[in-house]
Amino acid sequence: MKNLLSKVFSKKAKIQIEFCQNNLDRFLNEQTIADYGKFLENPRIQYKEYECLSECKLCKNTPYAKVNGQIMSGEDSQDLLNKLYDELK
Repeated sequence: MKNLLSKVFSKKAKIQIEFCQNNLDRFLNEQTIADYGKFLENPRIQYKEYECLSECKLCKNTPYAKVNGQIMSGEDSQDLLNKLYDELK
């Protein structure tokens, strides 16, 4: 019973993720949209999508997100998603 309760009431901190809508539009495709949707269903993740995060130079070149206030980028949208999954560990 204790193991079940510790899984249900995990003490791991929530992860705050901010996305730039322009960046998502530029780098996501139908497959990665589904992968990101599945990722964002995790109850430890709180996310918000903004029209712009004022990181224009970065935004034009690579997919990125702000994770707990820190910028995280990837070579492509799948690489970024893999890095976001690593944050959950």
